Amino acid sequence: METNLLKKLPYEKAMIPKELHIMLNEIGTVKPMHQGRHLFHEGEDAHEIYLIKSGQIQIDKLTSDGKELTLRICNRGDIVGELTLFSQHATYFLSAKVIESGEVVMLNKDKLERELLSNPALTLEFMKWSADHMRKFQTKIRDLLLNGKKGALYSTLIRLSNSYGVVHKNGILIDMVFTNRELAQFCAARRESINRMLSELKKMGVISMEENGKILIKDIKFLRDEIGCEYCPIELCNIN
Repeated sequence: METNLLKKLPYEKAMIPKELHIMLNEIGTVKPMHQGRHLFHEGEDAHEIYLIKSGQIQIDKLTSDGKELTLRICNRGDIVGELTLFSQHATYFLSAKVIESGEVVMLNKDKLERELLSNPALTLEFMKWSADHMRKFQTKIRDLLLNGKKGALYSTLIRLSNSYGVVHKNGILIDMVFTNRELAQFCAARRESINRMLSELKKMGVISMEENGKILIKDIKFLRDEIGCEYCPIELCNIN
């Protein structure tokens, strides 16, 4: 595959406002994070919130039947643990696993709340940013509830193409390798079910697997039509 055939899709992640980013760095402490470890686990007391400086973090939720549901992949400039802010006796609603080593700015929850309360303008910016993330969260849950496991896989492929897609002569290449087990976690499904659904998509010519293990979506319209895609803005329909 010639690299000059590839062009990144026009997705730009919404970043934290500059003034808010400066304040978070000023009141926080830089901490290294290591691949395979957790910043926090679901159900633990929430004392810190984290701003990612480098590396990558996977946000998970354990379902009632013991399956792991992956909700976000977070990168530089993202905040994790924010759902606990301004909550009494807060515990983490989700788990944060490090999938690529890097650094985070560790923010004491109580200190951050005091800083925001003393600066209404920054509080408003934080609320706007949090509201955008809640809208993303709601659309992902909607896809799971309304479309079942197959719809969850199809919407996950669309979201991955929006976040990591590059234009390819035969469609859209997801320019990041995901195992079937990782895809299953996005859908709260069994790996065997994902294997079967991916095989069906290959037979229909909707996707293909490249030699480097990346997924090429050859007919994204089919995926959109199958789930009744509402063509949400790309700022909402992504994997972050």
